[in-house]
Amino acid sequence: MILKHSIYSNYSKLIQFLKDELAMSPGSLAIAEKASEQNLGPIPMVLWQYGLITIEELDRIYDWLEAV
Repeated sequence: MILKHSIYSNYSKLIQFLKDELAMSPGSLAIAEKASEQNLGPIPMVLWQYGLITIEELDRIYDWLEAV
């Protein structure tokens, strides 16, 4: 399982991946970032919990994180 630390060590790459590969809107990213800062979980989980990405997209994000 990916730890929070490994997600945030690649934070800027993750944000770029979300923008480029999943076409995430700035508004969706802002919601996820704010919730994540409030310790509601890592950004990928927050995006999924808020219904901003599908379970398939969540899997894709975690696959990408494992490869980075």
